[in-house]
Amino acid sequence: MSKEISAAFPFESRIVDVNGSKIHYVDEGSGDPVLFVHGNPTSSYLWRNIIPYVSSSHRAVAMDLIGMGKSGKPDLEYRFFDHYEYVDGFIRALDLQNITFVIHDWGSSLALHYARQNEENVKAIAMMEAILAPVPKWDDFPPDFIETFKAFRTPDVGWEMIVNQNMFVERILPAAIVRDLSDEEMDRYREPYLETASRKPLWRWPNELPIAGEPADVVDAIVTFNGWLQETQIPKLLFHATPGAIMTPALVEWCVANLKNLETVDLGQGIHFVQEDHPHEIGAALADWLGRI
Repeated sequence: MSKEISAAFPFESRIVDVNGSKIHYVDEGSGDPVLFVHGNPTSSYLWRNIIPYVSSSHRAVAMDLIGMGKSGKPDLEYRFFDHYEYVDGFIRALDLQNITFVIHDWGSSLALHYARQNEENVKAIAMMEAILAPVPKWDDFPPDFIETFKAFRTPDVGWEMIVNQNMFVERILPAAIVRDLSDEEMDRYREPYLETASRKPLWRWPNELPIAGEPADVVDAIVTFNGWLQETQIPKLLFHATPGAIMTPALVEWCVANLKNLETVDLGQGIHFVQEDHPHEIGAALADWLGRI
């Protein structure tokens, strides 16, 4: 019988000042730091059932990206590089050293952008549904999401869908999870975005996706860390599911063929937010891997 997936978030909330705003995070256990970085439209809440597997032997730190979760909501454009300044600032503020990253969605690109520039401070990288390479053309995007994401990137239309209708939380999130989230879980994900003005980061992220050469600066950053990722010997752990969303079978095959010092874990059925379908499998495999690297 599979273990229960808990809606509870039984961790002490912590706040640190970064770049004139507040970053919310949880900090459990001791030892070398394992930094969990989420993506859109989630928060540190995504990792709630995985953190205990790590905090028994390591310092498990899970941050909320700026403008997301319980972090501050400054007046920013919330582009990729805006977020990066806060991720880098957070690592500096906590003086995290010898970091193992556990990363998902946009959190993966932010962490890999950091890792390429600070390899001496990175011990290992565990990733799932990660943004590892630009999408050359729209036909290469997950078919079920092409029309929706094209609309998200259309001025006014995307704003109406994501900001006014809150579609990323209400529709995209549950559609990319196999099981049904409970009312409590959905309310936790809604909580940071009850006001329409708070949803700007959710709108910006799909507009930052590196598709068909745009936006060019984000494409360049991802191409650069993709090249680095193929060269570095840093230990890597890749979780993947079927059918997946970003992490398609073809991309998993590419990772196996091109990434050095890589282990893979097949989670079985899953789409994008695999932490909500397989937290205990992820946690157990992560703990085992951390004990060996």
